[in-house]
Amino acid sequence: MTDKTLLSPFQKFVKIESFGGLLLVIATILALVWSNSPFSESYTSLWDYKIGFTTEAFELNKPVILWINDGLMAVFFFLIGLEIKREFLIGELNSPKKIGFPLIGAFGGMAIPVLCFFLFNNNPETQNGWGIPMATDIAFSLAILTALGKRIPLALKVFLTAFAIVDDLGAVLVIAIFYSSSIKFSLLGVALLLLAFLYILSYRGFYSKFFTISLGIVIWVLFLKSGIHPTLAGVLLAFSVPIRQKINTPEFIDNLVKITTNIKQASVLNKPILSKEQIQQIDDLEDWTYKYQSPLQQIEHNLHDWVAYFIIPVFAFANAGVIINSSEPLEINLVTAIVASLVLGKSIGITSFVVLANKIKLINIPSEISIWHIIGVSFLAGIGFTMSIFIAGLAFVGETANINSAKIGILIGSLISAIIGYLILRFKK
Repeated sequence: MTDKTLLSPFQKFVKIESFGGLLLVIATILALVWSNSPFSESYTSLWDYKIGFTTEAFELNKPVILWINDGLMAVFFFLIGLEIKREFLIGELNSPKKIGFPLIGAFGGMAIPVLCFFLFNNNPETQNGWGIPMATDIAFSLAILTALGKRIPLALKVFLTAFAIVDDLGAVLVIAIFYSSSIKFSLLGVALLLLAFLYILSYRGFYSKFFTISLGIVIWVLFLKSGIHPTLAGVLLAFSVPIRQKINTPEFIDNLVKITTNIKQASVLNKPILSKEQIQQIDDLEDWTYKYQSPLQQIEHNLHDWVAYFIIPVFAFANAGVIINSSEPLEINLVTAIVASLVLGKSIGITSFVVLANKIKLINIPSEISIWHIIGVSFLAGIGFTMSIFIAGLAFVGETANINSAKIGILIGSLISAIIGYLILRFKK
Protein backbone atom coordinates (compact mmCIF):
# COMPACT_ATOMS: atom_id res chain seq x y z
CA MET A 1 0.00 0.00 0.00
CA THR A 2 1.43 3.37 -1.01
CA ASP A 3 1.62 6.40 1.25
CA LYS A 4 -0.90 8.13 -1.02
CA THR A 5 -3.56 5.43 -0.60
CA LEU A 6 -2.96 5.40 3.16
CA LEU A 7 -2.99 9.15 3.72
CA SER A 8 -5.88 10.11 1.46
CA PRO A 9 -8.57 8.67 3.80
CA PHE A 10 -6.65 10.04 6.80
CA GLN A 11 -6.59 13.53 5.29
CA LYS A 12 -10.35 13.34 4.77
CA PHE A 13 -10.71 12.26 8.41
CA VAL A 14 -8.64 15.27 9.53
CA LYS A 15 -10.82 17.58 7.44
CA ILE A 16 -14.02 16.21 9.04
CA GLU A 17 -12.59 16.48 12.56
CA SER A 18 -11.35 20.02 11.90
CA PHE A 19 -14.73 21.32 10.76
CA GLY A 20 -16.29 19.41 13.65
CA GLY A 21 -13.98 21.40 15.94
CA LEU A 22 -15.37 24.65 14.53
CA LEU A 23 -18.93 23.47 15.18
CA LEU A 24 -17.85 22.58 18.74
CA VAL A 25 -16.67 26.16 19.30
CA ILE A 26 -19.96 27.57 17.97
CA ALA A 27 -22.05 25.16 20.09
CA THR A 28 -20.01 25.98 23.20
CA ILE A 29 -20.36 29.74 22.74
CA LEU A 30 -24.11 29.44 22.15
CA ALA A 31 -24.48 27.30 25.29
CA LEU A 32 -22.51 29.79 27.41
CA VAL A 33 -24.46 32.77 26.06
CA TRP A 34 -27.87 31.11 26.53
CA SER A 35 -27.12 29.76 30.02
CA ASN A 36 -25.99 33.21 31.20
CA SER A 37 -28.76 35.20 29.50
CA PRO A 38 -32.13 36.29 30.96
CA PHE A 39 -33.51 33.10 29.38
CA SER A 40 -31.20 30.77 31.32
CA GLU A 41 -34.13 28.93 32.92
CA SER A 42 -35.35 27.79 29.49
CA TYR A 43 -31.86 26.36 28.81
CA THR A 44 -32.00 24.28 31.99
CA SER A 45 -35.64 23.30 31.47
CA LEU A 46 -34.95 22.05 27.94
CA TRP A 47 -32.34 19.54 29.05
CA ASP A 48 -34.30 18.52 32.17
CA TYR A 49 -37.44 17.69 30.19
CA LYS A 50 -38.19 13.97 30.49
CA ILE A 51 -38.83 11.72 27.49
CA GLY A 52 -39.59 8.01 27.54
CA PHE A 53 -42.20 5.54 28.71
CA THR A 54 -43.17 3.72 31.88
CA THR A 55 -45.04 0.44 32.32
CA GLU A 56 -45.66 -1.79 35.32
CA ALA A 57 -42.77 -4.06 34.33
CA PHE A 58 -40.32 -1.64 32.73
CA GLU A 59 -39.33 2.02 32.85
CA LEU A 60 -37.20 4.03 30.45
CA ASN A 61 -37.92 7.66 31.20
CA LYS A 62 -34.95 10.03 31.17
CA PRO A 63 -34.24 13.78 30.88
CA VAL A 64 -33.10 14.98 27.44
CA ILE A 65 -29.59 15.60 28.82
CA LEU A 66 -29.27 11.90 29.72
CA TRP A 67 -30.62 10.75 26.35
CA ILE A 68 -27.76 12.77 24.88
CA ASN A 69 -25.08 11.68 27.36
CA ASP A 70 -26.15 8.03 27.58
CA GLY A 71 -27.74 7.55 24.16
CA LEU A 72 -26.14 9.77 21.52
CA MET A 73 -22.76 9.43 23.21
CA ALA A 74 -23.06 5.65 22.93
CA VAL A 75 -22.94 6.20 19.15
CA PHE A 76 -19.86 8.38 19.64
CA PHE A 77 -18.23 5.61 21.69
CA PHE A 78 -19.27 3.06 19.05
CA LEU A 79 -17.31 5.09 16.51
CA ILE A 80 -14.34 5.23 18.90
CA GLY A 81 -14.55 1.44 19.18
CA LEU A 82 -14.48 1.09 15.39
CA GLU A 83 -11.44 3.40 15.19
CA ILE A 84 -9.63 1.50 17.94
CA LYS A 85 -10.27 -1.85 16.24
CA ARG A 86 -9.16 -0.55 12.83
CA GLU A 87 -6.01 1.06 14.20
CA PHE A 88 -5.00 -2.09 16.11
CA LEU A 89 -5.65 -4.40 13.13
CA ILE A 90 -4.41 -2.45 10.11
CA GLY A 91 -3.59 1.11 11.19
CA GLU A 92 -1.03 3.09 13.14
CA LEU A 93 -1.22 0.77 16.16
CA ASN A 94 -0.89 -2.61 14.44
CA SER A 95 2.73 -3.37 15.34
CA PRO A 96 5.05 -2.74 18.32
CA LYS A 97 7.15 -0.34 16.24
CA LYS A 98 4.16 1.73 15.16
CA ILE A 99 2.40 1.75 18.51
CA GLY A 100 5.45 2.72 20.57
CA PHE A 101 5.55 6.45 19.76
CA PRO A 102 1.84 7.29 20.40
CA LEU A 103 1.49 4.72 23.20
CA ILE A 104 4.34 6.21 25.26
CA GLY A 105 2.96 9.70 24.62
CA ALA A 106 -0.54 8.65 25.62
CA PHE A 107 0.67 6.93 28.79
CA GLY A 108 2.54 10.07 29.88
CA GLY A 109 -0.48 12.17 28.88
CA MET A 110 -2.72 10.14 31.19
CA ALA A 111 -0.47 9.39 34.18
CA ILE A 112 1.04 12.84 34.84
CA PRO A 113 -2.26 14.79 34.61
CA VAL A 114 -3.79 12.44 37.19
CA LEU A 115 -0.75 12.98 39.45
CA CYS A 116 -1.07 16.76 38.95
CA PHE A 117 -4.76 16.60 39.85
CA PHE A 118 -4.00 15.02 43.23
CA LEU A 119 -1.09 17.40 43.86
CA PHE A 120 -3.22 20.52 43.29
CA ASN A 121 -6.47 19.28 44.82
CA ASN A 122 -6.44 18.65 48.57
CA ASN A 123 -10.22 18.46 48.94
CA PRO A 124 -11.30 14.81 49.46
CA GLU A 125 -14.86 15.64 48.34
CA THR A 126 -13.75 16.48 44.80
CA GLN A 127 -10.91 14.01 44.30
CA ASN A 128 -13.28 11.66 42.49
CA GLY A 129 -12.76 13.93 39.47
CA TRP A 130 -9.20 12.67 38.87
CA GLY A 131 -10.20 11.09 35.53
CA ILE A 132 -11.30 14.45 34.05
CA PRO A 133 -7.91 15.55 32.59
CA MET A 134 -6.98 12.17 31.07
CA ALA A 135 -8.40 12.35 27.53
CA THR A 136 -7.72 14.63 24.55
CA ASP A 137 -10.42 16.21 22.39
CA ILE A 138 -9.37 15.13 18.92
CA ALA A 139 -11.74 17.48 17.06
CA PHE A 140 -10.46 20.68 18.72
CA SER A 141 -6.79 19.69 18.62
CA LEU A 142 -6.84 18.59 14.98
CA ALA A 143 -8.72 21.75 14.04
CA ILE A 144 -5.85 23.85 15.42
CA LEU A 145 -3.20 21.72 13.68
CA THR A 146 -5.08 22.08 10.40
CA ALA A 147 -5.34 25.86 10.87
CA LEU A 148 -1.54 25.97 11.00
CA GLY A 149 -1.43 24.61 7.44
CA LYS A 150 1.86 23.51 5.89
CA ARG A 151 3.85 24.35 9.01
CA ILE A 152 2.68 21.02 10.42
CA PRO A 153 3.99 17.73 8.97
CA LEU A 154 1.33 15.10 8.35
CA ALA A 155 3.27 12.69 10.59
CA LEU A 156 2.47 14.98 13.56
CA LYS A 157 -1.26 14.82 12.78
CA VAL A 158 -1.02 11.03 12.58
CA PHE A 159 0.78 11.02 15.96
CA LEU A 160 -1.87 13.26 17.56
CA THR A 161 -4.70 11.12 16.18
CA ALA A 162 -3.09 7.86 17.29
CA PHE A 163 -2.33 8.92 20.86
CA ALA A 164 -5.77 10.55 21.17
CA ILE A 165 -7.31 7.18 20.26
CA VAL A 166 -5.15 5.46 22.91
CA ASP A 167 -6.23 8.19 25.36
CA ASP A 168 -9.86 7.46 24.54
CA LEU A 169 -9.28 3.76 25.17
CA GLY A 170 -7.77 4.64 28.56
CA ALA A 171 -10.74 6.87 29.35
CA VAL A 172 -13.15 4.07 28.40
CA LEU A 173 -11.41 1.71 30.83
CA VAL A 174 -11.48 4.33 33.58
CA ILE A 175 -15.21 4.89 33.06
CA ALA A 176 -15.85 1.14 33.13
CA ILE A 177 -13.87 0.53 36.31
CA PHE A 178 -14.24 3.71 38.38
CA TYR A 179 -17.31 5.63 37.16
CA SER A 180 -20.01 2.97 37.01
CA SER A 181 -22.62 2.66 39.77
CA SER A 182 -23.56 -0.43 41.78
CA ILE A 183 -23.60 -3.31 39.33
CA LYS A 184 -26.42 -5.80 38.74
CA PHE A 185 -24.37 -8.76 37.58
CA SER A 186 -27.32 -10.76 36.26
CA LEU A 187 -28.22 -8.09 33.69
CA LEU A 188 -24.56 -7.49 32.88
CA GLY A 189 -24.10 -11.24 32.36
CA VAL A 190 -26.96 -11.37 29.84
CA ALA A 191 -25.49 -8.36 27.98
CA LEU A 192 -22.06 -10.00 27.82
CA LEU A 193 -23.58 -13.28 26.57
CA LEU A 194 -25.32 -11.39 23.76
CA LEU A 195 -22.04 -9.65 22.91
CA ALA A 196 -20.24 -13.01 22.88
CA PHE A 197 -22.94 -14.33 20.51
CA LEU A 198 -22.28 -11.40 18.14
CA TYR A 199 -18.52 -11.97 18.34
CA ILE A 200 -18.95 -15.65 17.44
CA LEU A 201 -21.19 -14.78 14.49
CA SER A 202 -18.64 -12.21 13.30
CA TYR A 203 -15.79 -14.72 13.65
CA ARG A 204 -17.74 -17.23 11.56
CA GLY A 205 -18.27 -14.67 8.82
CA PHE A 206 -21.92 -13.76 9.49
CA TYR A 207 -22.75 -10.08 9.76
CA SER A 208 -26.07 -8.27 9.41
CA LYS A 209 -26.29 -4.54 10.04
CA PHE A 210 -29.98 -4.76 10.99
CA PHE A 211 -29.39 -7.68 13.38
CA THR A 212 -26.38 -5.97 15.00
CA ILE A 213 -28.27 -2.69 15.54
CA SER A 214 -31.33 -4.49 16.95
CA LEU A 215 -29.29 -6.59 19.36
CA GLY A 216 -27.11 -3.53 20.12
CA ILE A 217 -30.15 -1.61 21.42
CA VAL A 218 -31.00 -4.52 23.74
CA ILE A 219 -27.39 -4.64 24.96
CA TRP A 220 -27.42 -0.85 25.52
CA VAL A 221 -30.56 -1.12 27.70
CA LEU A 222 -29.07 -4.04 29.66
CA PHE A 223 -25.90 -2.03 30.36
CA LEU A 224 -28.02 0.96 31.41
CA LYS A 225 -30.11 -1.09 33.81
CA SER A 226 -27.11 -3.08 35.13
CA GLY A 227 -25.31 0.02 36.46
CA ILE A 228 -22.46 -0.04 33.92
CA HIS A 229 -22.39 3.18 31.92
CA PRO A 230 -24.25 2.39 28.66
CA THR A 231 -21.75 4.18 26.43
CA LEU A 232 -19.39 1.26 27.07
CA ALA A 233 -21.87 -0.95 25.24
CA GLY A 234 -21.08 1.15 22.16
CA VAL A 235 -17.37 0.39 22.36
CA LEU A 236 -17.87 -3.34 22.95
CA LEU A 237 -20.48 -3.58 20.19
CA ALA A 238 -18.02 -2.02 17.74
CA PHE A 239 -15.62 -4.92 18.25
CA SER A 240 -18.25 -7.27 16.78
CA VAL A 241 -18.19 -5.49 13.41
CA PRO A 242 -15.89 -7.40 11.02
CA ILE A 243 -13.21 -5.54 9.13
CA ARG A 244 -12.59 -8.10 6.40
CA GLN A 245 -14.35 -8.07 3.04
CA LYS A 246 -16.31 -11.10 1.81
CA ILE A 247 -14.65 -10.89 -1.64
CA ASN A 248 -11.31 -9.47 -2.81
CA THR A 249 -10.64 -6.79 -5.42
CA PRO A 250 -9.84 -9.09 -8.41
CA GLU A 251 -13.06 -11.05 -7.85
CA PHE A 252 -15.10 -7.84 -7.59
CA ILE A 253 -13.55 -6.42 -10.76
CA ASP A 254 -14.26 -9.65 -12.68
CA ASN A 255 -17.91 -9.54 -11.65
CA LEU A 256 -18.10 -5.81 -12.35
CA VAL A 257 -16.90 -6.45 -15.93
CA LYS A 258 -19.48 -9.24 -16.35
CA ILE A 259 -22.29 -7.05 -15.03
CA THR A 260 -21.26 -4.16 -17.29
CA THR A 261 -21.24 -6.48 -20.32
CA ASN A 262 -24.65 -7.92 -19.39
CA ILE A 263 -26.14 -4.43 -18.97
CA LYS A 264 -24.88 -3.48 -22.43
CA GLN A 265 -26.48 -6.64 -23.89
CA ALA A 266 -29.76 -6.33 -21.96
CA SER A 267 -32.89 -5.14 -23.70
CA VAL A 268 -33.65 -1.44 -23.35
CA LEU A 269 -37.25 -0.27 -22.98
CA ASN A 270 -38.50 2.84 -24.73
CA LYS A 271 -39.74 4.04 -21.37
CA PRO A 272 -38.08 5.80 -18.38
CA ILE A 273 -37.80 2.50 -16.50
CA LEU A 274 -35.40 -0.46 -16.56
CA SER A 275 -36.04 -3.81 -18.19
CA LYS A 276 -36.12 -7.03 -16.12
CA GLU A 277 -32.61 -7.92 -17.34
CA GLN A 278 -31.26 -4.48 -16.31
CA ILE A 279 -32.92 -4.71 -12.87
CA GLN A 280 -31.37 -8.15 -12.37
CA GLN A 281 -27.90 -6.81 -13.18
CA ILE A 282 -28.33 -3.78 -10.89
CA ASP A 283 -29.39 -6.12 -8.08
CA ASP A 284 -26.30 -8.24 -8.72
CA LEU A 285 -24.14 -5.09 -8.68
CA GLU A 286 -25.58 -4.05 -5.29
CA ASP A 287 -25.01 -7.55 -3.91
CA TRP A 288 -21.39 -7.70 -5.09
CA THR A 289 -20.75 -4.12 -3.86
CA TYR A 290 -22.06 -5.06 -0.41
CA LYS A 291 -19.75 -8.09 -0.31
CA TYR A 292 -16.80 -6.00 -1.50
CA GLN A 293 -17.08 -3.34 1.20
CA SER A 294 -15.53 -3.75 4.64
CA PRO A 295 -18.44 -3.52 7.13
CA LEU A 296 -16.26 -1.69 9.67
CA GLN A 297 -14.96 0.79 7.11
CA GLN A 298 -18.42 1.44 5.69
CA ILE A 299 -20.04 2.08 9.08
CA GLU A 300 -17.11 4.23 10.25
CA HIS A 301 -17.31 6.27 7.03
CA ASN A 302 -21.09 6.76 7.38
CA LEU A 303 -20.93 7.64 11.09
CA HIS A 304 -18.06 10.14 10.99
CA ASP A 305 -20.15 12.99 9.59
CA TRP A 306 -23.02 12.32 12.00
CA VAL A 307 -20.70 12.27 15.01
CA ALA A 308 -18.53 15.25 14.03
CA TYR A 309 -21.31 17.47 12.68
CA PHE A 310 -24.25 16.53 14.91
CA ILE A 311 -23.66 14.34 17.98
CA ILE A 312 -20.61 16.10 19.44
CA PRO A 313 -21.90 19.66 18.80
CA VAL A 314 -25.25 18.67 20.39
CA PHE A 315 -23.37 17.20 23.37
CA ALA A 316 -21.38 20.45 23.72
CA PHE A 317 -24.52 22.56 23.40
CA ALA A 318 -26.24 20.55 26.15
CA ASN A 319 -23.27 20.27 28.53
CA ALA A 320 -21.14 23.42 28.13
CA GLY A 321 -23.71 25.81 29.55
CA VAL A 322 -21.89 26.90 32.70
CA ILE A 323 -23.62 29.60 34.73
CA ILE A 324 -20.74 32.02 35.30
CA ASN A 325 -22.52 34.18 37.90
CA SER A 326 -23.98 31.26 39.79
CA SER A 327 -24.95 31.85 43.40
CA GLU A 328 -23.20 28.60 44.30
CA PRO A 329 -19.53 29.17 45.20
CA LEU A 330 -16.83 27.71 42.98
CA GLU A 331 -14.64 24.89 44.21
CA ILE A 332 -11.37 26.74 43.58
CA ASN A 333 -9.23 23.70 44.38
CA LEU A 334 -11.08 21.70 41.73
CA VAL A 335 -10.83 24.45 39.11
CA THR A 336 -7.11 24.93 39.80
CA ALA A 337 -6.40 21.20 39.75
CA ILE A 338 -8.13 20.70 36.40
CA VAL A 339 -6.44 23.71 34.78
CA ALA A 340 -3.01 22.64 36.05
CA SER A 341 -3.58 19.03 35.01
CA LEU A 342 -4.64 19.95 31.47
CA VAL A 343 -1.99 22.64 30.87
CA LEU A 344 1.01 21.36 32.84
CA GLY A 345 0.20 17.69 33.31
CA LYS A 346 -0.44 16.95 29.64
CA SER A 347 2.51 18.96 28.30
CA ILE A 348 5.04 17.67 30.85
CA GLY A 349 3.73 14.10 30.71
CA ILE A 350 3.74 13.66 26.93
CA THR A 351 6.98 15.54 26.24
CA SER A 352 9.01 13.95 29.04
CA PHE A 353 7.84 10.39 28.33
CA VAL A 354 8.42 10.68 24.57
CA VAL A 355 11.85 12.32 24.91
CA LEU A 356 13.01 9.78 27.52
CA ALA A 357 11.71 6.82 25.46
CA ASN A 358 13.50 8.17 22.39
CA LYS A 359 16.69 8.67 24.42
CA ILE A 360 16.79 5.03 25.53
CA LYS A 361 15.84 3.82 22.01
CA LEU A 362 12.41 2.49 22.94
CA ILE A 363 10.79 4.41 20.09
CA ASN A 364 11.75 6.08 16.82
CA ILE A 365 10.46 9.60 16.23
CA PRO A 366 9.94 10.43 12.51
CA SER A 367 12.67 12.75 11.20
CA GLU A 368 10.20 15.46 10.18
CA ILE A 369 8.95 15.82 13.79
CA SER A 370 11.12 18.11 15.92
CA ILE A 371 11.20 18.55 19.69
CA TRP A 372 9.19 21.78 19.28
CA HIS A 373 6.54 19.86 17.38
CA ILE A 374 6.24 17.43 20.29
CA ILE A 375 6.10 20.23 22.90
CA GLY A 376 3.49 22.14 20.86
CA VAL A 377 1.25 19.14 20.29
CA SER A 378 1.60 18.09 23.94
CA PHE A 379 -0.02 21.40 24.91
CA LEU A 380 -2.78 20.84 22.34
CA ALA A 381 -3.40 17.49 24.04
CA GLY A 382 -4.50 19.55 27.06
CA ILE A 383 -7.69 20.39 25.17
CA GLY A 384 -9.83 17.92 27.08
CA PHE A 385 -13.28 19.34 26.36
CA THR A 386 -15.68 16.58 25.16
CA MET A 387 -14.43 13.57 27.12
CA SER A 388 -13.44 15.72 30.13
CA ILE A 389 -16.94 17.21 30.43
CA PHE A 390 -18.40 13.74 29.99
CA ILE A 391 -16.29 12.28 32.81
CA ALA A 392 -17.04 15.31 35.02
CA GLY A 393 -20.74 14.50 34.74
CA LEU A 394 -20.04 10.92 35.84
CA ALA A 395 -17.70 11.94 38.68
CA PHE A 396 -20.08 14.45 40.28
CA VAL A 397 -23.58 13.12 39.63
CA GLY A 398 -26.13 15.53 41.15
CA GLU A 399 -23.40 17.85 42.51
CA THR A 400 -24.18 21.04 40.58
CA ALA A 401 -21.47 23.18 42.18
CA ASN A 402 -18.75 20.62 41.48
CA ILE A 403 -19.94 20.02 37.92
CA ASN A 404 -19.98 23.78 37.21
CA SER A 405 -16.54 24.18 38.77
CA ALA A 406 -15.21 21.25 36.74
CA LYS A 407 -16.63 22.69 33.51
CA ILE A 408 -15.07 26.07 34.21
CA GLY A 409 -11.72 24.39 34.89
CA ILE A 410 -12.03 22.38 31.66
CA LEU A 411 -12.91 25.45 29.58
CA ILE A 412 -10.07 27.55 31.05
CA GLY A 413 -7.51 24.74 30.88
CA SER A 414 -8.48 23.81 27.31
CA LEU A 415 -8.35 27.44 26.18
CA ILE A 416 -4.90 28.06 27.73
CA SER A 417 -3.58 24.78 26.29
CA ALA A 418 -4.92 25.66 22.84
CA ILE A 419 -3.34 29.13 22.85
CA ILE A 420 0.08 27.95 24.08
CA GLY A 421 0.14 24.99 21.71
CA TYR A 422 -0.83 27.15 18.75
CA LEU A 423 1.79 29.83 19.53
CA ILE A 424 4.58 27.24 19.93
CA LEU A 425 3.74 25.53 16.65
CA ARG A 426 3.15 28.84 14.86
CA PHE A 427 6.43 30.52 15.87
CA LYS A 428 8.74 27.54 16.44
CA LYS A 429 12.21 27.86 14.92
